Amino acid sequence: MMSGKYFEQLEIGMVFAHQPHRTITEADNLLFCAMTHNPQPLHIDAEFAAASQHGQRIVNSLYTLGLVIGLSVGDTTLGTTIGNLGMEQVEFPNPVFIGDTIRVQTTITDRRESRTRSDRGIVWFEHIGRNQRGEIVCRCLRKGMMLRMPAPDGKD
Repeated sequence: MMSGKYFEQLEIGMVFAHQPHRTITEADNLLFCAMTHNPQPLHIDAEFAAASQHGQRIVNSLYTLGLVIGLSVGDTTLGTTIGNLGMEQVEFPNPVFIGDTIRVQTTITDRRESRTRSDRGIVWFEHIGRNQRGEIVCRCLRKGMMLRMPAPDGKD
């Protein structure tokens, strides 16, 4: 049995404070940049980044987005999602640095039944990632296609 919630279990207004939190390492950032072929020196060159406005390397924002969504999966969609339908209103109001610890909160902002398939519904998840100082570092509205609960007799 997976820990994710089915469509019927995700009510508008529900809030999840996810555990665990995650401290970002240098290896996380470097590996993500390498895997995505992103040679931005602000992410991977300590000397270059030291001369920037932040005075240090900043973590790749797409890694931050992936981490924020990933930290939410165990409580919300593990084993019950069909797939992501899109992400919008993605914002990074504050930078993330190596050594920052990210914590995530998710709010269910909307949902509707599928218009074409009775075994699923669409849910809007607002994910907010904060660093150890409580500053918002990532905000995203994600739309997911979620499974509906199986019929009690096993027939869908």
